[in-house]
Amino acid sequence: MARTTEAVFDPKAFLASVNRNHTVSNLLKDEVIFRQSTAADAVFYIQKGKIKIVVASSQGKEAVVGILGVGDFFGEGCLIGQPLRLATAKAMTESRVVRVGKPEMVRILHAEPSFAELFMTHLLTRNSRVEEDLVDQLFNSSEKRLARTLLLLANFGKPGGPQPITTPISQETLAEIIGTTRPRVSHFMNKFRKLGFINYNGHLEVHSSLLSILLRDD
Repeated sequence: MARTTEAVFDPKAFLASVNRNHTVSNLLKDEVIFRQSTAADAVFYIQKGKIKIVVASSQGKEAVVGILGVGDFFGEGCLIGQPLRLATAKAMTESRVVRVGKPEMVRILHAEPSFAELFMTHLLTRNSRVEEDLVDQLFNSSEKRLARTLLLLANFGKPGGPQPITTPISQETLAEIIGTTRPRVSHFMNKFRKLGFINYNGHLEVHSSLLSILLRDD
């Protein structure tokens, strides 16, 4: 039987196929890529750094709904007719992103079936993550939500993970992600450190033993 090889997304091939209506931007920390309620007219691809997706209520309350890294796409809502951005995208570190206009992205998806398949996998994976986040918010304690967030940030379950979290992430940001207060995050971080689940050595290291928090029956 012939052996099949799994298709792997090649960013160089992707950029080579984007022959018009695209720009590459180098971003400083905290620089905004797009703001909530502005026109949704492009898809973005992360070449370097980390991007956070933030939503704000009419009262000005903000929540971090996603942290994305190298190889991730964002802003894809424009492809399904979303007229305005539902969130703000902001660089967490010095980053580089490729902006591809909606017409060009649609052209690539039609012209490159292999890329379209990989992009669809990306969307399905993102959708699955959103569902997991919703279940996490509804049924898990803030301690478990923090443990899950740290494991995800450390790429737990992916090849080579868990890895040190080298991107500075404040306790305020972690509190926004899991929907609790900064003092609660500080309390749990100190607890995890004392139990040996995490440690600081110029950066945050997350150990696989933190998984025991998620497996615990409350």
